[in-house]
Amino acid sequence: MPDPSSYRPAPGTIPDSPGVYRFRDPTGRVIYVGKAKSLRSRLNSYFGDLWQLHQRTQQMVTTAASVDWVTVGSEVEALQLEYLWIKEYDPRFNVRYRDDKSYPYLAVTLDEEFPRLQVMRGAKRKGVRYFGPYSHAWAIRETLDLLLRVFPARTCSAGVFRQAGQVGRPCLLGDIGKCSAPCVGRVDPAGHRAIVDEFCDFMAGRTDTMVRRLERDMHDAAEALEFERAARLRDDVAALRKAMEKQTVVLGDGTDADVVAFAEDPLEAAVQVFHVRGGRVRGQRGWVVEKVEQLTTADLVHHFCTQVYGPEQGETDVPRELLVPELPADAPALADWLTARRGSRVTLRVPQRGDKRALMETVARNAGEALTRHKLRRASDLTTRSQALEEIAEALGLATAPLRIECFDVSQIQGTDVVASLVVFEDGLPRKAEYRRFAVRGATDDLSAMSEVLRRRFARHRQPSDEPPPQASVPADDVPAPPAVGQPPPGVDPQTGRPRRFAYPPQLVVVDGGAPQVQAAATVLAELGVDDVALCGLAKRLEEVWLPGDDYPVILPRTSEGLYLLQRIRDEAHRFAITYHRQRRSKRMTASGLDQVPGLGETRRKALLRHFGSVRRIASATVDEITEVPGIGRRTAETIVAALAGSPDGGADRT
Repeated sequence: MPDPSSYRPAPGTIPDSPGVYRFRDPTGRVIYVGKAKSLRSRLNSYFGDLWQLHQRTQQMVTTAASVDWVTVGSEVEALQLEYLWIKEYDPRFNVRYRDDKSYPYLAVTLDEEFPRLQVMRGAKRKGVRYFGPYSHAWAIRETLDLLLRVFPARTCSAGVFRQAGQVGRPCLLGDIGKCSAPCVGRVDPAGHRAIVDEFCDFMAGRTDTMVRRLERDMHDAAEALEFERAARLRDDVAALRKAMEKQTVVLGDGTDADVVAFAEDPLEAAVQVFHVRGGRVRGQRGWVVEKVEQLTTADLVHHFCTQVYGPEQGETDVPRELLVPELPADAPALADWLTARRGSRVTLRVPQRGDKRALMETVARNAGEALTRHKLRRASDLTTRSQALEEIAEALGLATAPLRIECFDVSQIQGTDVVASLVVFEDGLPRKAEYRRFAVRGATDDLSAMSEVLRRRFARHRQPSDEPPPQASVPADDVPAPPAVGQPPPGVDPQTGRPRRFAYPPQLVVVDGGAPQVQAAATVLAELGVDDVALCGLAKRLEEVWLPGDDYPVILPRTSEGLYLLQRIRDEAHRFAITYHRQRRSKRMTASGLDQVPGLGETRRKALLRHFGSVRRIASATVDEITEVPGIGRRTAETIVAALAGSPDGGADRT
């Protein structure tokens, strides 16, 4: 474990100016990014009495082996650089505001000729306007079903839209008046876009204007004795009012704000956000985050602003007003940064009285309930994970807890469709973005497949073009020297300046199996010269932990948190491998005899299936019938007939 005093910067070398700093571990990986108005005072606080620091801060400074920094001109520039570095390096000791689920949005694809209304999740894209987020997708569909009566815009997919245009007949929504049917030309692009624009105006909060206009049109129709039209407008007004009831008015002044509140304990914090647009609550989101150091509520507000309102979010996601429980020290700089993001003035303030204060209290109650539910669901989770990693380190004789664990598994059926999986766990949690799957060719059994996969994983680690891989175990009194001036740290691409994928080795490799699998893996690592990565295997039958070269396994107690974590990692690797194996096997088993026809590519195979509907019908067709398919000549048709004659789908006598 590195001693913080061993890499403490020399006195007088830290500038007393705004900037951003990075702590790195012995491998050169960035583990923490922070900003400061004064780098000198902020960094010196990390190198005081170790036992006066927060528990997670102690762990961070003792895990790190070096620290560097970049000075900037102002706090706003520091905010921008801090945000970019956190997104680039994903440091594990930084607070991470990540959704505990994927929230659905009501999206309008304004970048299309005929915009579509639909439910969307995941990353946002340009040219699409979003309303929400909503707690449930059914809430969007209910609201949309009510509003389509008044705003009959397109909701169908591109395939359905194109098919309706080809056959010249609209879908059911077009027949019942809930779609203006632009697919068959009932409305031109300009008319359809006008409908969509009115829908967006209504969703953006301009509801009263829309209702008054419809009521005026209803009275005019009644005075003109157009009673059917007046009745239809009356029903439209009722539908709008019902949709408006689903979004309760909480603020009467048309406020455009996000209301943020926290509930916290020494280790974790729950955050809740209510999105208020046009005086109405349009959506709600929540997170539970680990407090990586001694953070105040103001610090949590700072991290929330810099991570939630980043450049990848749409500018409409930045509200005019941000209501928070406490202002951070850099509130003016945050306001300037958010103003630049939105393009108009953004204010941060703490509500003191009235409706906004009451709403803040409601959000705070929701945050408290969310933290309570989280504790019940994952009681002592951080403590349990730390205990599990320590137990694994003790059982395997490791100097430090294995913070990064990679597990490999092979899946096959009698040597066919051989595949393998690689799953990655960091700090006892799955890192699914770094999962990998392998298609193995030429392997005859699990041992040869495991050997090939490990070679493919670690060969990149030993390429001559890479820097020499860092050592995982470094004595406390032998801290590696920092990289030379102008040279990128280990594991960083010198051209892009970004971390290479899998540039950092795991502290522990786990293979699914017993002594034979472990020995095969150990042989590969020895051939590649990888001697700084621990290795073990977990056998399924008795849950024994095998080490290379040992005649007897390590037996962990059944109640051991370390064994439970190894089982979870092994089971996740098995799940990931078997899923990929089933996909490949299903694809092979569903492949038809058409795949064996020489010269018949994917395009013409699809054309045949589209024309006949199934392989069985193609097998029963004659040569003349097959030549009717565009792109299929007589010689090719004869080849198809001959190939399918001996297949299970064929065999019919064709003349």
